[in-house]
Amino acid sequence: MISNPEKVLEFDNVCFAYDRQEILHNINFSINNKDLVALVGPNGAGKSTLLKLMLGLYKPLRGTIKVFGKEPIQARGHIGYVPQYLLFDSAFPVGVLDVVLMGRVDKHLFGSYRKADKIAALTALDKVQMADFAKRAFSELSGGERQRVLIAQAIVSQPDLLLLDEPTANVDIQIEHEIYNLLHRLNLDMTVLMVSHNLNVVISHASHVICVNRTVSKVPIDEITEDKLHSVFRGDITVLHHHESCHVIDSSGVMQEPHKAEIRKDI
Repeated sequence: MISNPEKVLEFDNVCFAYDRQEILHNINFSINNKDLVALVGPNGAGKSTLLKLMLGLYKPLRGTIKVFGKEPIQARGHIGYVPQYLLFDSAFPVGVLDVVLMGRVDKHLFGSYRKADKIAALTALDKVQMADFAKRAFSELSGGERQRVLIAQAIVSQPDLLLLDEPTANVDIQIEHEIYNLLHRLNLDMTVLMVSHNLNVVISHASHVICVNRTVSKVPIDEITEDKLHSVFRGDITVLHHHESCHVIDSSGVMQEPHKAEIRKDI
């Protein structure tokens, strides 16, 4: 692992285009060590494209990108990545432990996994609270359980930066909160950057928000305002203000303190 870098990620005047259509224009921001950052913005704004630029899968049209002071492709060994969609054959007999071990395949291009790899895989499963499922078939898991296993795969090599593209896209609200709590714990050991559409949960967990809509602005979570979100989503957002007498009952039946506002976005 890299020893406590101050700047994990830096974009300097980055532009990116598909063919001749510019998707991202003049992007400038940086992410510091141990930030927990959420990328938000409407569909087609360029959020997934930003992740692929960070991974070195795409090259900018102009500008420079540095990950731990290196070109993205040179820093991949320090990055864990959880994609938005997983394409797999549900009939393929792969076990949970095998899926996590795939995160160390680049360390052993030839030959079998070693004892140290299996220990690392079990440790990663334990971090995501899935150690008891190590011998289960991956196809038998629920959507939330699969997502935890994929996060374990991403962290099995102890990355310094964890990138996640919509990590809660196909899970219910309860599992969504559990996964965000998991990412909050992982953030103690690594920088976390995630794409998310659930602004309520983002505001509860992230330290910064990167608003993406062709251009980019990075905002500390305590500076997020209704006007800022309206400008990013071009008005396609609703902010629900609660009266002081409006209380929320959680799943255990306990009355919570009233919220000042709830940000609602369905895209």
